[in-house]
Amino acid sequence: QVQLQESGPGLVKPSQTLSLTCSGSGGSITTSYTYWSWIRQSPGKGLEWLGAISYEGRIVYSPSLKSRTSISWDTSKNQFSLQLSSVTPEDTAVYYCVRASSTWWEYDYWGQGTQVTVSS
Repeated sequence: QVQLQESGPGLVKPSQTLSLTCSGSGGSITTSYTYWSWIRQSPGKGLEWLGAISYEGRIVYSPSLKSRTSISWDTSKNQFSLQLSSVTPEDTAVYYCVRASSTWWEYDYWGQGTQVTVSS
């Protein structure tokens, strides 16, 4: 059973960089045909995909957030991370790390989510 756990600060000041890490257990992030995404949900809004990294280390970003988003991984720790720069209150959301398998979009495991609030 794959388990994902997000970690990071719950409060970030405007203009700063939001940094989150997802720790995985029960499966390796380099397992073939697995894809590891960051998805968020803002208050009153739907789910928004930010970007993902594949089991081969290929990274793709949402075009709308690409200029502010960076995804990386540490395979030795079985972790992948998100950095979102120049945050504003509109970046306040619950952030999820999510695994997909077979394709980039067939999500099968979700972390519990972590609330990040952008406020001074």
